[in-house]
Amino acid sequence: MFRAMSTAASGMEAQQTRMDIISNNLANVNTNGFKKDQAFFEDLIYQTVRKPGGRTKQGGISPGGIQIGQGSRLAAVTKDHRQGEMVQTGNQFDLAIEGRGFFRILSPSGDFTYSRDGSFRTDSEGRLVTRHGEPLDPPVEIPPETVQVTISREGVVTAYRQGEPEGTEIGKVELVDFPNPGGLESLGYNQYRQTEASGEPITGDPGENGLGGIAQGFVEQSNVKVVEEMIALIATQRAYELNSKIIETADRMMQNITRIR
Repeated sequence: MFRAMSTAASGMEAQQTRMDIISNNLANVNTNGFKKDQAFFEDLIYQTVRKPGGRTKQGGISPGGIQIGQGSRLAAVTKDHRQGEMVQTGNQFDLAIEGRGFFRILSPSGDFTYSRDGSFRTDSEGRLVTRHGEPLDPPVEIPPETVQVTISREGVVTAYRQGEPEGTEIGKVELVDFPNPGGLESLGYNQYRQTEASGEPITGDPGENGLGGIAQGFVEQSNVKVVEEMIALIATQRAYELNSKIIETADRMMQNITRIR
């Protein structure tokens, strides 16, 4: 009975963790560039009464053995880096990546962070920055008296002034990719940090070497699908209820045993 209770308790804890992850996904359904989290679980160590292939009392070989599981636990939580839906904003400084890659951001500490959120603005110096004022790297500075800026699919930034139809190339947006994007550390604020699991950053021009292209005037939305999360939410709730029922049933069985004594 005690094993049944502890096993069910581990199942309830696992489902509670899954519920926390689903709630975070749904909370960020409107967060630009957000990538949904996925939880993976593993079974705990087994109590082996008889190994598969072991000898039975009759001298034969057990075809299956006797192994009793003791519950489950969280094994990993990884990011699903599939493309989110792109929405047109009309803002000339909004950028979306069509395909693989991240924008490289220079943090106040001097370290680099990486983001899929391309909703940039200009600061007092004319630099393209995030909502928190962190500049894009390499820096792109918009000259004074610029009336229009175009950013090509390849990341080439061209500024147009009044009476200058040709325009002037002022910089280029570069992208960064990783061998294992799922190994990036989530920092919040739509940003990630490199880790040993992610591998070394690979810098390149948009549209080359597997990197995605730049779409000006668009932002990438969250890749969370509400219907999928609601289905997972219902399944998680039912699994939690079933594990709680096991604890109640085991408790009643122990009560019956106590009455017999």
